[in-house]
Amino acid sequence: MSCTIIVGGFFGDEGKGKIVAHIAYQDHPTVISRGGVGPNAGHTVKVGEKEYGVRMVPSGFVYPDAKLCIGPGVLVDPRVLQKEVDDVGVAGRVFIDGRCGVIDEEHIARDKSSEHLAKTIGSTGSGCGPANSDRVLRLSKQAKDIPELAPYIADVAEMVNTAIDNGETVLIEGTQGFGISLYYGTYPYVTSKDTSASQIAADTGVGPTRVDDVIVVFKAFPTRVGEGPFSTEMSLEASHSMGIQEFGTVTHRERRIGNWDGAMARYSAMINGCTQVAITGIDRVDPDCYGVTEYETLSQTAKDFIHQVEVDVGRPVTIISTGPELSQIIDLRKKK
Repeated sequence: MSCTIIVGGFFGDEGKGKIVAHIAYQDHPTVISRGGVGPNAGHTVKVGEKEYGVRMVPSGFVYPDAKLCIGPGVLVDPRVLQKEVDDVGVAGRVFIDGRCGVIDEEHIARDKSSEHLAKTIGSTGSGCGPANSDRVLRLSKQAKDIPELAPYIADVAEMVNTAIDNGETVLIEGTQGFGISLYYGTYPYVTSKDTSASQIAADTGVGPTRVDDVIVVFKAFPTRVGEGPFSTEMSLEASHSMGIQEFGTVTHRERRIGNWDGAMARYSAMINGCTQVAITGIDRVDPDCYGVTEYETLSQTAKDFIHQVEVDVGRPVTIISTGPELSQIIDLRKKK
């Protein structure tokens, strides 16, 4: 039994949702808790022909036997939460820590009307920056103060730690990516708090000595939505010629595409305390690898790329995604 944190190693959109969902089905956690900022990040999970995009509910919701928790460090938008609970059918499984900060309509209005946030930074307009600002000023409401959230309120930190004490498996999922961490990212083009594994642990009330593994998810071709430096960025013409065109889950803005950045991956792994690496988009490195589920079946081009990742990061690549669907994955954790 273990406590595992899963975070993004680049600028977000690395495919963390799929990785969390896969690990949930394989490891049978009793609790899946999410840290991170709030509803400004979307996670997409594709199961068969169905595709789900969630902004508040943990992306491990597809595993039906886990309690789904939102830790006290996360901002909650009651409207977004209730719609998702209804849309994905997880009523009775969702628990929100009463200490979560709350996003209200005024926060969203401030976010969208700010020239600096909307135009210069490229905010998603979900109200997270102003809500976190009010939280720091000790002005914002907490989840326990909102009547419509009453059915969900719990002490999530206690729930998670009790599960660990009982020898159960716990997954803690992060949001966004290392490159837009308030502390370590490309400031000022960052989100409104830290996104590293240490922060995600704190967001859900788990101390550092309780974490067994940190899986950092990297994309073979990193992407970025919005403004900010992107040292390995290629032109849209180049990415389109490769058949790569993606859009943000929340903003629907076209993602900027870049080449693998070994230096950033190494630094990200260091700060996150990475123990294992998950790579997504290997089918973009070699389209012949699309849907492959056995490492031995990967092409030499793909294997060489994975080897380079391990050299750059200094940690083993244990999970390899070969397509968007949940079953299109290679899991080497038991072999490495």
